Amino acid sequence: MALDRLLRPRSIAVVGGGAWCANVIRECRKIGFGGALWPVHPTKPEMGGLPAFASIEDLPDVPDASFVGVNRHATVEVITALARRGGGGAICFASGFQEAVAELHDGADLQAALLQAAGDMPILGPNCYGLINGLDGITLWPDHHGMVRVDRGVAVVTQSSNIALNLTMQTRGLPLAYLVTAGNQAQTDLAAIGMALLNDPRVTALGLHIEGIGALRRFEALAAEARRLGKPIIALKVGASDQARIAAVSHTASLAGSDAGARALLQRLGIGQVESLSTFLEVLKLLHVTGPLPSNRIASMSCSGGEASLMADMAVGRDVSFPALNERQVEQLREALGPKVALANPLDYHTYIWADRAAMAACFAAMLDDDIALALVVLDFPRPDRCTAPEWNLVIEAVGDAMAAKGRPIAILSSLPETLPEEIAERLIARGIVPLSGLNDAIDAIGIAADLEPRVEAEPLLVPGPDGPSHILDEATAKSDLASFGLAIPQGRAVSAASEAATAARDIGGAVVVKGRGLTHKTEVGAVKVNVSGDAAVCDAVHSMAAASFLIEEMIGDGVVELLVGVVRDEAHGFVLTLGAGGTFAELMNDTTHLLLPTHPAEINAALDGLRLAPQLQGYRGAPAVDRSAIVSAVLAVQDYVVAHARAVFEVEVNPLICTPTRAVAADALIRLRET
Repeated sequence: MALDRLLRPRSIAVVGGGAWCANVIRECRKIGFGGALWPVHPTKPEMGGLPAFASIEDLPDVPDASFVGVNRHATVEVITALARRGGGGAICFASGFQEAVAELHDGADLQAALLQAAGDMPILGPNCYGLINGLDGITLWPDHHGMVRVDRGVAVVTQSSNIALNLTMQTRGLPLAYLVTAGNQAQTDLAAIGMALLNDPRVTALGLHIEGIGALRRFEALAAEARRLGKPIIALKVGASDQARIAAVSHTASLAGSDAGARALLQRLGIGQVESLSTFLEVLKLLHVTGPLPSNRIASMSCSGGEASLMADMAVGRDVSFPALNERQVEQLREALGPKVALANPLDYHTYIWADRAAMAACFAAMLDDDIALALVVLDFPRPDRCTAPEWNLVIEAVGDAMAAKGRPIAILSSLPETLPEEIAERLIARGIVPLSGLNDAIDAIGIAADLEPRVEAEPLLVPGPDGPSHILDEATAKSDLASFGLAIPQGRAVSAASEAATAARDIGGAVVVKGRGLTHKTEVGAVKVNVSGDAAVCDAVHSMAAASFLIEEMIGDGVVELLVGVVRDEAHGFVLTLGAGGTFAELMNDTTHLLLPTHPAEINAALDGLRLAPQLQGYRGAPAVDRSAIVSAVLAVQDYVVAHARAVFEVEVNPLICTPTRAVAADALIRLRET
């Protein structure tokens, strides 16, 4: 469904008589919309100084875009009329549709009627504030905003009207090409809007504020199109849910949840995720000027030891690196700065060269290296209402000189957001210099801009089947089913009496594990006894458990590490694979990482390396190393089972997976499937 006419209309109809509609007319004039503007109202002769038309049918031509600011029932009627005339698209401002089903019993039915009325005509919303096109001077927008006309810039799509409004008021110099609100996405979702915006050649990057992801395949297609065009996507994802964890059967489900699925999805697709609106703006600004960074290796320069120390501290716990200076850098810095300056990265170049443009340019150029993705000059500007500061302009000139000499990007970074005025930020962008505001947000933005490669290239996600009632397989059946896909399980036997348990233990040989069957979280209810030897001890263990039958298994005695390997069905994001510390401390340790299926050995190994317990896998303080290939094989076996039963799987968990120097054995397993 093409959105061109709606996003870039030559004619706009404004339907409704309230203040919101009057505001749309006001904002169209304010931004300089040059096309036809037609108010529509059944009784008012004029609106906003323009003659009004009594109905859609009375309009002199078919509108490319319409702002429909009437009540929810009238909205359906207006959309019907616009679609009949071949309208290019509409903003549905009214609320009270699917998003309000908890409060309004007819909300879902009314939304169905709206979609039928629209047919092939694109609509945004309902419950949608509208859009602003800063490239062409278009405001289908019922309120004040802070956007201005730009020649090129970033596009932002959000599900929150108020957040959208706030973003337009930013004073960080970020050029906003489009700002679009999606409402409840009855027809046109974030992916469809994002796709249309990315295909405008004047758009440099896309920012998404996401409350929920709709169709996975469309979102995958959006990410693929962004990669094809070389335009990065940044997302602020909100709305992590605790409900799934509350209802969880397995440890995996309690540790995963929808937030983990969203993070894994964005990382998999190469979409940068931010945690705050301020970082959202900073990384979009950085990407607008430089595009994605080739690495996280950066250089910092300031004329203050305190600032240099702050910058060094910023790297701790963040995904950036300040590499040591090489011989060439040291030689050229010494020539530029003299013998009194201690040379390091971050660099305190002192004030010896302050106000000397040539010397500063030589210093900045010396720090630039082919191995540096971005250089930073820390510079806080004096308040323009109280100070004149021509020397600060010399720093800008010196940065420009260094960039011209070396062909490498430099950012001017203010330690505080308020010490980089908007006018200066805009001037820097015009010169190809990145203006970054605030140390924390800037360093986070750099780490994100350097990590935008997709984790799995061009591999469609495994999509779950429908929801519905489910049941849990008993442990023995779960293990047997997983073993048929290659998972190693202990030698064992299911029994129903103490005498059978003793016989089974003798047949297995050595110490055994005795478990009560039909119970989840068996350790918590005393239904597991480990390292049991001898007939009497086996019988005592069986009699101590409130279970009708039992599982007798070999004791895996040479374990080095216990892992959790689990998969949960996440309707919004696919199947979430959780890897982490296992056993009885799975939730307590909370040392987990998350991937989406399908995954591959390299990705699994990288995930294992990211765990806090990774040193134990390699052999820690004299302990033997585990068989990593056996762990990877176990994970792939679980994946193969899920792929084969994707329509039915809700949860699969192996906990613990006992990892030894020679194998990885599933000591316990849980499978929950949808009822057929």
